[in-house]
Amino acid sequence: MTFEDQKVLYRSDTKAPLSVVGGRYQVVQPREVLEFYRDLTEVSGFELETAGVLKAGKKFWALARTGKETSLKGNDSVKGYILLATSCDGTLATTATPTTIRVVCNNTLSLALNGSTSAVRVPHSTTFDAQAVKRQLGIAVSGWDSFMYRMKVLSERKVKSHESANYFLRVICQADGTTEQHNLTNERALKKVRELFEGHGRGAELSAAKGTAWGLLCSVTEFVDHERRARSQEYRLDSAWFGQGANLKQRALDAALQLVA
Repeated sequence: MTFEDQKVLYRSDTKAPLSVVGGRYQVVQPREVLEFYRDLTEVSGFELETAGVLKAGKKFWALARTGKETSLKGNDSVKGYILLATSCDGTLATTATPTTIRVVCNNTLSLALNGSTSAVRVPHSTTFDAQAVKRQLGIAVSGWDSFMYRMKVLSERKVKSHESANYFLRVICQADGTTEQHNLTNERALKKVRELFEGHGRGAELSAAKGTAWGLLCSVTEFVDHERRARSQEYRLDSAWFGQGANLKQRALDAALQLVA
């Protein structure tokens, strides 16, 4: 059967189907993502670092360095990136997100100010206007100094043991459901983030992180990016950038900032 208002998106190399979408769906080709970065590198001095696909090509992404970098005490370096991603199955709008990467452990965290991320989103029901996205991104990237100032404040805020326990409970167990399975999952997660915070995490012994609110946040981002249970590394990455893991990191950031409010 054919349906006039539907079409199948497929890979040009293998002809494998990716999804069925409506007639109004605006396709963003992989080359458009890379061309977007080519323009940014020429105009803003950004540098494309890596690109890839998830879920057999249903999502694709590229990561570019912005040249922004800040070091917290103890030489704890954080670099600025732009993550551009889109989907061929309607699960993700074309999204450009200013992102920080902590060098010592490769943890990622979206630049977020006043409780909301600086991401620029273009729904697939509208045409991807690269110039408009660049203008909005310019505003978002300008928030780097303000964001990193707050991270510096976190690195100077020492936390007591009861504060760290309460923090992890709030972040990990603000939960959906109280079934035995959920409780068991939360228990494992709580145990792991505590271990990461108490010296087992990469960079946990650096002076910026040891016993500080910054260390609390880093233990959660490391857990989400590298330790959280997932079907595969690909699924973990998808969750950490676009799914439940990204939401968990945002919750961790909000809770850490409340400690210095």
